[in-house]
Amino acid sequence: MNISKITLKYALILGLIALLSTAVLTSVYLLTKSRIDDVTAMQQRKLLEEVVPKTYFDNDVLSSCKIIHLESLPHLNHIYLAKKSEKRTAYLIQSTAPDGYSGNIVLLVGIEPNGNVLGVRTIEHKETPGLGDKIETRVSDWILSFTNKHFSLENESEWNVKKDGGEFDQFTGATITPRAVVNNVRQIAKWVVTDLAQNPQMIDQFKDCK
Repeated sequence: MNISKITLKYALILGLIALLSTAVLTSVYLLTKSRIDDVTAMQQRKLLEEVVPKTYFDNDVLSSCKIIHLESLPHLNHIYLAKKSEKRTAYLIQSTAPDGYSGNIVLLVGIEPNGNVLGVRTIEHKETPGLGDKIETRVSDWILSFTNKHFSLENESEWNVKKDGGEFDQFTGATITPRAVVNNVRQIAKWVVTDLAQNPQMIDQFKDCK
């Protein structure tokens, strides 16, 4: 057997091994993908229900996701619709506060069309442990102070940290983080009770998340 035939033989063997490996990996992926998708969806639904109680909706909120695209409010990311008997009962809005102490803070806000905030949760941040991370429920209950707070144009000035003349506590030694969160939630609430209240059908113009 000459060298060229030996080379061809081993090339074919390596090719067969690569093909079998790819087939095995593909099979494993297909078998586990559905389970992974189910777990991810379950976690997402759990988070959504933390900001809008299950009693507020009977639709599949997760599948109602729309991508918000507004040049005037670029920090707004996604919006979900909570409905009860086909009537909109609340909005779930994901937004990014760009002015945290260590960068972006991603929030999820549940709010009724009339401006009543049902809940706020921090999804992602890089704030300082022991200071700015008090925006997480596992560290502090500060973020719960938004629950059942009502926003209106008349009380807008109250939607600031106390250092800025508002009603929300700041953290000892860390004002920038809570200020960023409060300002972002206020902007979301103001958009809901003004622009969205006047034109609720604007959501239909946004693209689906998937």
